Amino acid sequence: MTGARPVDPVVGLIRALLEHLRGASEGWQSLAMVLEFDGDGLRSTHGFAYGPWDVVSAVSARPAGIVVAVDTYTTATYGPDDAPPIKLLGQFDRTQGAYRIQFEDADAARWSVTPATVDQVRTELRPHFE
Repeated sequence: MTGARPVDPVVGLIRALLEHLRGASEGWQSLAMVLEFDGDGLRSTHGFAYGPWDVVSAVSARPAGIVVAVDTYTTATYGPDDAPPIKLLGQFDRTQGAYRIQFEDADAARWSVTPATVDQVRTELRPHFE
């Protein structure tokens, strides 16, 4: 009897982000998505999709569409006695198939976009894989 192989939590998270991605320009090549958490779990998402010729789009993912994948990933990463993260940054380059996931456990201002910081954050979050 064969069963379906369980999906790796990282793969599940990236797939969920891509399936529920909103606002990306056609032909985007890489993605940076910030997930913000509060005491009740996933609160919001925001980020950027980067295309050729310096095309950058503001993007988001509907939290209700990704919450199961996010919970699966954070449960696999954090132990039951660990404090949960306050933010998660997922970066993905679909031309290279490369990805990176980082957590922020203390600085609530990290990766925050305001009118004063939008250009800086957009540049900072752009995925660069060697």
